[in-house]
Amino acid sequence: MHDSVRNMVGWITALKQSKRAAETNRNAESKIEASLKEKGVLVSSPEDIEELSLRGYGVSENEGLMLTFYEALFLLGKGIIAVKKEKTGGKVNFQTLLQRFQSIDEDAWVRYLIYRDLRSRGYVAREGFGLGIDFRVYERGEYGKETAKYMIFGIQEGQPVSVEELARSLMDVQSLKKRLVLAVINRRGEVVYYSLSQLTLK
Repeated sequence: MHDSVRNMVGWITALKQSKRAAETNRNAESKIEASLKEKGVLVSSPEDIEELSLRGYGVSENEGLMLTFYEALFLLGKGIIAVKKEKTGGKVNFQTLLQRFQSIDEDAWVRYLIYRDLRSRGYVAREGFGLGIDFRVYERGEYGKETAKYMIFGIQEGQPVSVEELARSLMDVQSLKKRLVLAVINRRGEVVYYSLSQLTLK
């Protein structure tokens, strides 16, 4: 009787492991293919373009969807996309992609950490529009239905920011009837958010 139970348990365990392995293989096979470009990462498949666009990723470009480097880093880190070099077809790993991002943006790591944190919290974050604004952020479930409610100004702990720059960004954001949020990266790489509604100098 005990042997029978043990055999049954062993069979169920093996079945579960086989199912997990099959799901892993299926997930690996179903990664979205993308190619590394000079200014970002391009997705070309129409089905993949539609899927990512609906979820608030990328911008249309040359019959494809161009992902920013921080979007591509996030999706690559999640195992959703596989990035290849355009000329050789070789795989691009997370570190290589990050280095490419850092070569064009000295604040690449800060932007990526803020973007990853916002996305992990369920928010859709889109690129800012200058004036010190790193991201436009939409309330959960409102992307594609409403305009962005928050504007994110990212800074690293210990990094100096001029009061004039902050005041200018605050005025610009308020003129658009949005809320300015400071996203501060602490020394542990964690993101802390502060809502900025008024700046008073004495």
